[in-house]
Amino acid sequence: MNRRHLLAATAAAGLLPLSAEAQQRFANMFMFIPAGPGGGWDGLGRAIEQVARQAGLVGNFQFENVGGAGGTVGLPRFVAQRRGRGDALMVAGSVMVGAVLTNRTPVGLKDVTPIARMTQEVGVVVVPAQSDIRDIAGLLAAFRANPGSVSVAGGSAGGTDHITLGLILKALGRNAREGSYVAFAGGGPAQAAILGAQVRAGISGFSEFAEQIRSGRMRALATTGETRSDPNIPTLRESGVDVVTANWRGVFGAPGINANQRAALTSLMTDLARLPAWRELLETRGWDNAYLSGAEFERFVQADTAATEGVLKELGLA
Repeated sequence: MNRRHLLAATAAAGLLPLSAEAQQRFANMFMFIPAGPGGGWDGLGRAIEQVARQAGLVGNFQFENVGGAGGTVGLPRFVAQRRGRGDALMVAGSVMVGAVLTNRTPVGLKDVTPIARMTQEVGVVVVPAQSDIRDIAGLLAAFRANPGSVSVAGGSAGGTDHITLGLILKALGRNAREGSYVAFAGGGPAQAAILGAQVRAGISGFSEFAEQIRSGRMRALATTGETRSDPNIPTLRESGVDVVTANWRGVFGAPGINANQRAALTSLMTDLARLPAWRELLETRGWDNAYLSGAEFERFVQADTAATEGVLKELGLA
């Protein structure tokens, strides 16, 4: 689904009333974040809590963060402890798809229940403000000369950030395995490494670095979308590197829930996505509305898994 279709779907959704059955259905909701605080998954979970509670869709939320290896450390815990629970959600997305493949873990998204894709976000390539790399041309030149000398911080191995670096190197005629990628369990640790000049550059979702870019502590070199997310920041494509990537995030129910439980969770997320407060929050965070639920979302996850596996194998990362 392209951006224009997403925006049209969002506008149409805003005209529909909330379903009566979804309101007040959940007195309590358990929200599992398979990553540390401060990153994109945590941000989405907290955003859902904020809007759902304000709208009276959910009474209270209980959060649990278990980070590590692109969500593959926390995922088995959610699967084992919340089986059959219809009042539990887990935030995950494209990063987990790549991490499961890269780490060859036996437990994956196939073991949980797809509920809804909520957002999509382009990435941004940054350097510390004090870096001698002034623009994307300077970074590309450094990659061409010696990719291994340019350490790049990002999310977990095999995730969207890692894939983006691999695609950049491939576009420059280098091998993706030559890159010096430093994986972190969440946006917070990656930020700290970049700001502390422990790495030379970083790649992450735009919203995760936006505050540091605005404050002048990071210098944004390029974004990974088809068009500019910020008028002052060029895309990789317009900078001569034909790479376009985006990071989707969504929510999943526990394994073993019945059809009624799944329908109730889907109805909750559908109603939330229709709220003006949700659309305002998306705009504030710089997230695209990528809402997709039901069988369509399930098919999307399967297709994305197959596509990601192909890219990772092509790049020699899996």
